[in-house]
Amino acid sequence: MNTVGLALAEALHLIAGGDAKLVAIVALSLRVSATSIVVGTLVAMPLGALLAVTSFRGQRAAIVTLNALLGLPSVVVGLAVYLLLSRAGPLGSFGILFTPAAMVIAQAILVLPLIAALTRQAISDAWQETREQLRSLGAGPFASATALLWDLRFSLVTIVLAGFGRAVSEVGAVMIVGGNIDGVTRVMTTAIALETSKGDLPLALGLGFVLLAIVLALNVVAHLTREAVQRHHG
Repeated sequence: MNTVGLALAEALHLIAGGDAKLVAIVALSLRVSATSIVVGTLVAMPLGALLAVTSFRGQRAAIVTLNALLGLPSVVVGLAVYLLLSRAGPLGSFGILFTPAAMVIAQAILVLPLIAALTRQAISDAWQETREQLRSLGAGPFASATALLWDLRFSLVTIVLAGFGRAVSEVGAVMIVGGNIDGVTRVMTTAIALETSKGDLPLALGLGFVLLAIVLALNVVAHLTREAVQRHHG
């Protein structure tokens, strides 16, 4: 059996045997990404909804800017967060650089434009159909946004799942602000990069398989959720 074949076999053995190092890395990845999604969603969804139901001067520019931020490079976000959290930065006194908290901040900033933009689009479509009804009931922007977010809550689950997929697959920002410290800030993507460069293919392949499985599971759940919503409205 060649080297790749041996590495593949050992990777599957690590997964099947629940290797402690692999499990710890996966658990930290999921914890950091889940926390960042909660933080990002709490900010992004109300922002996207309000942007959809409120008319103001400069609204189009705000929407264009939000959409442009979808292509924001992760390394740029990592650099910005690093400068904020470094000892010489304005938030350096908190001492959270190279900790999971810094990684949560970076990932939350990364997923915020994605969740906000997709939420704005979903709410905007619903707003066109319900605007007159909500206005006749005396609902202001905040009440309208809240009502539409609640009404579309099941559809918005797919947006959250998309954000989680973006967060858990990210490498650049978390590498910069987390430092890829073994047992502290090493997540799946940074570990794969490091172990591959070191030539430790079994662990890199094992983590790669787990990451692919997570992304695939997210897509399956998102697809099933969309189908359930369509059947409900149908």
